[in-house]
Amino acid sequence: MNQVQLGRTGLSVSKICFGALTIGPLQANLPVRAGAAVIRYGLEYGINFIDTAELYGTYAYIKEALRGWSSPVVIASKSYAYTRKDMAASLEKARRGMNRDVIEIFLLHEQESALTLRGHRPALDFLLEAKTRGLVRAVGISTHTVAGVEAAAAMPEIDVIHPIFNQAGLGILDGTREDMYAAIIQAWRAGKGIYAMKPIGGGNLIADAENALRYVLNQPAIHAVAVGMKTVAEVEMNVAIAEGRPVPAAVRQRVNQERRCLHIEDWCAGCGTCVDTCRYAALAVVNGKLQVDPTKCLLCGYCGAACPQFCIKII
Repeated sequence: MNQVQLGRTGLSVSKICFGALTIGPLQANLPVRAGAAVIRYGLEYGINFIDTAELYGTYAYIKEALRGWSSPVVIASKSYAYTRKDMAASLEKARRGMNRDVIEIFLLHEQESALTLRGHRPALDFLLEAKTRGLVRAVGISTHTVAGVEAAAAMPEIDVIHPIFNQAGLGILDGTREDMYAAIIQAWRAGKGIYAMKPIGGGNLIADAENALRYVLNQPAIHAVAVGMKTVAEVEMNVAIAEGRPVPAAVRQRVNQERRCLHIEDWCAGCGTCVDTCRYAALAVVNGKLQVDPTKCLLCGYCGAACPQFCIKII
């Protein structure tokens, strides 16, 4: 797979970044060897960029996938830590957990604005010091907000921004798709490395997944796109799309036959906004949490589009 320079970081990455959340305990919960095998398959197909986070619980998968692998791999991890002490522990956990001396990219997880960045300043300062010591090569943020991208774009010390972006604008908490892309262009012009997340809207755009992924890959200001994958067929399809090749019919069939389900994140507040959008009466709020009746759910994705906190995914 062709590689691109990730902004001014000096890192060369594949256009497809392997999103490790999907294989791990928070979503598909594959056995470590099975999940590692999918990552390894991606490496063999030319993916050299892996996205994870302390929260995801996937360090063991990545460590296993990299066992005996000699070619360069760029790993990005993330932490919610906001103190120096906690960020130091997070970085060390990542290094030990993946058996890596260097974590190429380390991000402050889910920054919302200049205000949250100020609140996380001690953690950011630690990462900047870790960069001077050679423990990380680039520092940045992940964000679901336009304000987060704009704030990071204005900070010379930020190297990488990992924003949510998809053709439907799903999951952007404070604006439209157009607002987010305008902020991304601003950051790109400032030399930031941009790798987008959720190109298929957390699975809610699965009915048109190929076009959804192509849409994000084709944006000039986005260097790479992180995609969650849990099967080798998904790896084959996503690499084909990134390389501009037709997806083989047999691969498409295997991906379409994959059993999927509606996944509700732990932070669901039980607001019920999604319930009224479900024409199949498959959703209900019980004891303050959303519950799904799998016998009625058709995985149409309308509920995910309606969720104000992006709690609903199709995996």
